[in-house]
Amino acid sequence: MTPLDLAGYLIAGLMTAVALWRMPAALWGDEEDRRRRALWGCYAGFALALWTKTRFVRVGLNDSPVTDLSVLIKHYTATIAILAILSYIVAIYGRYADEGAIPRHVRFARLIQQVAAKASVATLVLLTVLFFTVVDRSTPSDRFVADHAGQWGATLYMSVFYLYLGAASAVCAYQWALATGSARMRHLRVGLGMMTFAMFIGVGYTVSRTLFLWVSVVDRPSESFALRFDEVTEAAQLVLFLFFAVGASIPALSNVRRRAKLWRAQVRLHALWYELMTAFPDQPFEPPRPLPRELTRFDTPADLRVDRWAADIADAVEKLRHYVPDTLLPAAEAAGGGSGSPLADAYWIKAALTARDGGAAAGEAAAVSTQHATDQDGEVARLVRVAAAYRTVTPERARQILDMCDTTGKEQPA
Repeated sequence: MTPLDLAGYLIAGLMTAVALWRMPAALWGDEEDRRRRALWGCYAGFALALWTKTRFVRVGLNDSPVTDLSVLIKHYTATIAILAILSYIVAIYGRYADEGAIPRHVRFARLIQQVAAKASVATLVLLTVLFFTVVDRSTPSDRFVADHAGQWGATLYMSVFYLYLGAASAVCAYQWALATGSARMRHLRVGLGMMTFAMFIGVGYTVSRTLFLWVSVVDRPSESFALRFDEVTEAAQLVLFLFFAVGASIPALSNVRRRAKLWRAQVRLHALWYELMTAFPDQPFEPPRPLPRELTRFDTPADLRVDRWAADIADAVEKLRHYVPDTLLPAAEAAGGGSGSPLADAYWIKAALTARDGGAAAGEAAAVSTQHATDQDGEVARLVRVAAAYRTVTPERARQILDMCDTTGKEQPA
């Protein structure tokens, strides 16, 4: 296996990893993520195309009953991936809500929207016709461009694909170059810059290969020169995909810290949330599930799930107020180190849940701690501390706090 073959496997694996990483958010995320479904389609399409270029897959497909099948599959998947990225360009840069003159990049994106789908369909049809009619496929090839250098049929076939690929690369380079200049956040600017550089490589790749093929029709090169040219441009394309994959991932990596924080919040809140939702099964949208199952759900974004758990806990606490006396609050605060402490809140919740499970009758709402954070992130952080304290409260300790209360004043329902 040559270094170029090994690099091909590595880049295909990298693009596949990016596609798998971004798949949950693209398919099951919120509206902001769903707009990026087209970009995920580009990752997936190019991942498939790159795998068809790897030596094992390439040789296997080319030696199949359909000679050089890997070339056709590669161009099919690449064309679909290009259509996906053009759709992403339109979705991101084709919107302009403000009044007044429409910016040039917006007008350009809308023009692309009008021609992209039609151009993709026309390219696929034309490639298929040319592949089965004018391309010499009498013997399987290993390096298609090098092996078919000087043949007008293969030159025409590849020129159609390179025209489509080069035009799309130029569009992306133009839009991302403009976006790079206006990006305020450093990580976004770096990512867009890398993607722009990758597209410039793409333009150079398609132009150089197209020129090589047409010059070869006039003056056929030696086999060694053709193979060397193919390997050099192939290496340049692998560099292109490396910059594209990394550049497209950098902006998303900025969210890794927040996602890790949300993941930790789920882990820490789950025990408290699960116990309360088991006590009030009608409270959550869906029945509570064990922690491993909750962490592997992709139908709800992590931030929305954490916010929902915080609201569920608050609603459950509100319901528990009807099963305890007003004296529980000062008793819990005395045992837990004062008003507003996480341990005091944990004592109150555990004691109230114990009273309810013990058959306490519902009555008027009792007093409860009113100290809350000023925003949702702060409230989640507060509940995480309460949940940590809650894990230390034993049922015996909760009953002791209940015994400290004067339950004679609890009003019973009529």
